[in-house]
Amino acid sequence: MDKFRMMFQFLQSNQESFMNGICGIMALASAQMYSTFEFSCPCMPEYNYTYGIGLLVIPPIWFFLLGFVLNNNVSVLAEEWKRPTGKRTKDPTVLRYMFCSITQRSLIAPALWVSVTLMDGKSFLCAFSINLDIEKFGNTSFFKGMSEMERSRLLARIPCQDLFEHQEIRVAATRYIKCISQACGWIFLLMITFTAFLIRAIRPCFTQAAFLKTKYWSHYIDIERKMFDETCKEHAKSFAKVCIHQYFENISGEMQSFHRQRCGKDDSADEEEDKRSDEDKLLGIRAQDDMNKVLWNWHTCKPALALKKDQMDGENNSKLNGTINGAFNGFANGHTHETEKKEWAVYYSKV
Repeated sequence: MDKFRMMFQFLQSNQESFMNGICGIMALASAQMYSTFEFSCPCMPEYNYTYGIGLLVIPPIWFFLLGFVLNNNVSVLAEEWKRPTGKRTKDPTVLRYMFCSITQRSLIAPALWVSVTLMDGKSFLCAFSINLDIEKFGNTSFFKGMSEMERSRLLARIPCQDLFEHQEIRVAATRYIKCISQACGWIFLLMITFTAFLIRAIRPCFTQAAFLKTKYWSHYIDIERKMFDETCKEHAKSFAKVCIHQYFENISGEMQSFHRQRCGKDDSADEEEDKRSDEDKLLGIRAQDDMNKVLWNWHTCKPALALKKDQMDGENNSKLNGTINGAFNGFANGHTHETEKKEWAVYYSKV
């Protein structure tokens, strides 16, 4: 159990590895679902095309939407897109980069499903068996005296082995359609591979600085959200701890005072340190209305992405000046215990 917990924490800390793992699991799940799926063509001219094309199109759409649902960056993208501008401007290139990254990962499982379905050829056979020219596949003397409706019904039974009587014609027609389906599958794989190659090859030809900028700020948005959530959790934990301590101290004040008298100094010192650490984690926010205001301001007006270095230097200078002034005031008030004192001995002669 601890190994799974450590693995989950590692995947959570590394968002890119986590999403790549999710995409791999979805791709394997799509292949496994197709292998366990029981394909049963209705063998009716009204429903064959709908069933075959639906099997080829609807599951990839479901896998594509599932990829968006399982991707945590979708909520980050939506929040960044819908948030008020405030002091921080929105960069459309960052949003576009995040959307493209999510879309690329979500397309892996649908592409695998389409390629496996075309290589197998069953859905293609079910969808296009009605459009066959059956005279190419053997003796079709039985086929000449039929009406158009009867021909459609007979051709629709080709995918069903038990319903079609002429097995030689059925085997030839099945091989012909599966051959076309596999050719379409290889063309589909070639197009996907060539598109991925173009994306990889053309990207360095454009401005690399723009790509690095969008990648950096997309990572920043994700990390900022995680750190804000962690800070809120720490604050809520400290807030609840202090609130519960204050409640029990107010209810059982006498028992608490008696307990403090019996405890040693070390225990009281540890309790004071814990209280100080909890008080520090509150960051000066000790009321519900104040916390609600902080959260509302974070949503409506996020701080600008400009760190104030001058203010930090000013604080450091003020601390340094305070130390120097403290030392000077110590000399002025006679508190010179830190300075080294020299003693002088004077001898007077009466001669």
